[in-house]
Amino acid sequence: MEWLNFHHLRYFWSVARKGGVRRAADELHVSQPSISAQLRLLEDSLGEKLFKRSGRSLVLTEMGQLVLTYADEIFSAGRELMNAVKQRPGGRLLRLNVGMTDSISKLMGFEFLKPAIRFSEPVHVVCRMAAIEVLVNQLQAHRLDIVLADEPASSSLKAKTFNHRLGRSGVTFCAVPAMAKKLRRNFPQSLNGANALLPTENMGMRAVLETWFDTKGIHPRLLGEYEDSALMVFCATAGRGFTVVPTVVAREVLKHWSLKVIANVDECGTEFYAITAERRVKNPAAMAITEHAYSNLFA
Repeated sequence: MEWLNFHHLRYFWSVARKGGVRRAADELHVSQPSISAQLRLLEDSLGEKLFKRSGRSLVLTEMGQLVLTYADEIFSAGRELMNAVKQRPGGRLLRLNVGMTDSISKLMGFEFLKPAIRFSEPVHVVCRMAAIEVLVNQLQAHRLDIVLADEPASSSLKAKTFNHRLGRSGVTFCAVPAMAKKLRRNFPQSLNGANALLPTENMGMRAVLETWFDTKGIHPRLLGEYEDSALMVFCATAGRGFTVVPTVVAREVLKHWSLKVIANVDECGTEFYAITAERRVKNPAAMAITEHAYSNLFA
């Protein structure tokens, strides 16, 4: 049986968390060449590259991301062990490992996680965002309890998973008060040529919007594209253009950011799913997420 060298793994973990060899060397009080040598030994033992160069930076490969997931849990368990041995206050926390496809808006993601954050007992939430293929692989490896996605897991992924449809949300167009008032008149044609702040093309909502724009013959003037929906909404508060949010979170978002509704469009709908490795959701915090979606969020 091959054994993992945890000394090598600790060096890898530090480099991945700190974002580079130099910062990891400062944290561990060792030389940079020493860390580089340990990383090469770990890669040799695994037979996989864990980092790749991007300009002057090191970024994780897909395998590196998977190894980091395991390393996080290994060293977290180690800390809990030391706490238990030293009899520090507080027992072992309920842990929820949740995956979220990177096409889900951050605003929607926060709404999904609220029940876990506000659970009746403290929950250690670990949230990872990646492509659905990566997350489903981690789900199969039992590194995740649940995956939240804006598409079901496809049978082409060759993984035994169960798709639980949570619900559907339309889109709310919004803007600062003066702009919203103007764009409400003759909607949706009023959006033609209007300044727009939209999700980037890799976000699920963008494809739905583009289809709807084409159907209506509308061509907004695109001034900004954002992966982070919270940043997109924040930029809209400066009056640069109209933007969009999922309707199910619109009331909370508009109240917080002082934006006004232009119109709600149900045709720009997105389906949301919880994906699990087993038919039933077992983790109590994950159950709270799905129950909140069924009874409140999409009710």
